[in-house]
Amino acid sequence: MTLQKILVTREGLTELKKELDELEQVKRPEAVIRLANARGQGDLTENSEYTAAKQDLAFIDGRIAELEQVLHEAKVVSTHSKKKVDVGCKVTLTIKGKKEVFTIVGEWEADPSQKKISHSSPLGKALLGKKSGDTAEVEAPAGKILYKILHID
Repeated sequence: MTLQKILVTREGLTELKKELDELEQVKRPEAVIRLANARGQGDLTENSEYTAAKQDLAFIDGRIAELEQVLHEAKVVSTHSKKKVDVGCKVTLTIKGKKEVFTIVGEWEADPSQKKISHSSPLGKALLGKKSGDTAEVEAPAGKILYKILHID
């Protein structure tokens, strides 16, 4: 058990609840039926469908338990100052002359493909607490990358 709360945005909390609901109401019942059908096919020692269904159900149950724990420990970040970078804000940056907009989110919401970066990622850590006009330096495999903060929403 961790003593630290898991930071999530309101949207992130909604998505986690939606995933949990889908697992409990749709995917788990489907997996139980699949397992029962596979069990009815005879000898379980050589039944690959039974083994696969059992593994799928175990995975779903594990994910449900994980999401329940996260939701229990979640702390919703509802307000943030537009004066400094914090969880829940959108940050407009320039990187080597190119403009990028990132949303700072909790670890469970991070999705780099959608420009949602975790507050605990190297870039997230470098940006936290900074103000418009500040620069943040991040050590990357290709060397140091310098980010300039243009705007915070």
